Amino acid sequence: MLAVTVVFNIKPEAVTEFRRVVLQQAKNSLEKEESCRRFDVCFDDARPAMAFLYELYDDRAAFDLHLASDHFKNFDAESGPLVESRVIETWQLQPAT
Repeated sequence: MLAVTVVFNIKPEAVTEFRRVVLQQAKNSLEKEESCRRFDVCFDDARPAMAFLYELYDDRAAFDLHLASDHFKNFDAESGPLVESRVIETWQLQPAT
């Protein structure tokens, strides 16, 4: 399994709009992508201009399909002007034995 984490620094004036579009993106990913197993969106009231995403895919190929999807391309276009920066990292999930 491939885990993807993303930390967004959101423009302060765009927090409400960003929350709307990122929550829609999570819903779309889970409903439209068979290999998207988890898509969590996290906020912290103490840091309202930040968001943390945790996504889980079957493998790298599934994540590549996610990046090529129309709903991701729409999210990327809508969210781009709303954020100051983002950091994306990928991880290999290691199940506990």
